[in-house]
Amino acid sequence: FKHKRLYFSSGVLERMDAGEVVIGDGGFVFALEKRGYVKAGPWTPEAAAEHPEAGETRQMFADRAQGQQINEAACDLAREVASEGDALVAGGVSQTPSYLSCKSEDEVKKILKKQLDVFIKKNVDFLIAEYFEHVEEAEWAVQVLKATGKPVAATLCIGPEGDMHGVTPGECAVRLVKAGADIVGVNCHFDPMTCVKTVAMMKAGVEKAGLKAHYMTQPLAYHTPDCSCQGFIDLPEFPFALEPRILTRWEMQHYAREAYKAGIRYIGGCCGFEPYHIRAVAEELATERGILPEASQKHGVWGSGLEMHTKPWVRARFGCCLNPAPAELPLPPAPATCVSLPRFSCLLF
Repeated sequence: FKHKRLYFSSGVLERMDAGEVVIGDGGFVFALEKRGYVKAGPWTPEAAAEHPEAGETRQMFADRAQGQQINEAACDLAREVASEGDALVAGGVSQTPSYLSCKSEDEVKKILKKQLDVFIKKNVDFLIAEYFEHVEEAEWAVQVLKATGKPVAATLCIGPEGDMHGVTPGECAVRLVKAGADIVGVNCHFDPMTCVKTVAMMKAGVEKAGLKAHYMTQPLAYHTPDCSCQGFIDLPEFPFALEPRILTRWEMQHYAREAYKAGIRYIGGCCGFEPYHIRAVAEELATERGILPEASQKHGVWGSGLEMHTKPWVRARFGCCLNPAPAELPLPPAPATCVSLPRFSCLLF
């Protein structure tokens, strides 16, 4: 495939209706925190206010920028980058403290509506209700988003056990579709293969109910076989010692293939995903998408760049047969004893 600018159908639903694969990158918060632009814990987006020049945004900010100003700058930055490759810009809303405080449906919806103003003003391509632990609140969010007339995706941060009230993934998906979601799936909290399994359960539930939807997954970039139903936030390594759990680029290619085989066509990543992970997803699905990403110009697929290495034994790895180890590999019990575990066996020939 040639490296070229992407030109797909117009909107997200048109692309998915045509069978195209949409690749979503939602890993920017953790990525910015690693680079010193976001404060871990509250995960506040100081970068948008402190560095508006990064996107040539001309708006001046007060010492304490207002939420709407930050969101407007973020939309401008996202649109500028998206236009470089004919990508789409999504506006996202997530769970509210008000729901957990037992506020009424009207009160929660009022808060969600307040977040939408800037997205409509900036004309984002579609909306996502994401990172919801309770399907009821996600339903309310979908209803609010649907009223805008924009395409709506809805993702829960759940695993195979379902939401925090024990509602199964299949039932969660049915409720979201009935609420008006065009795309349903999961994001965050769990590793890629756990998320693929969960979305497969959602897909089965929707089909059993005689409904139709598109499906998406944006998992963590971390191995989480030892997670409880709350996901990685219950791990002792969260959030500052997760690095030993990071998936390799080869494991990301395996994830992309398995997601595609499961019927998922919106395939991306959430916390922990770095640009090379997203590139790996795009490279794995290059045949289906008809193109390689521009970043592949600097990356030899399956290690082909090693053919020019000065060490002959390193050059030999270009011919390696890389076999992903099971995701259930045991992980270290505590950060103090964490070591990187081998995930592949290498056969030289």
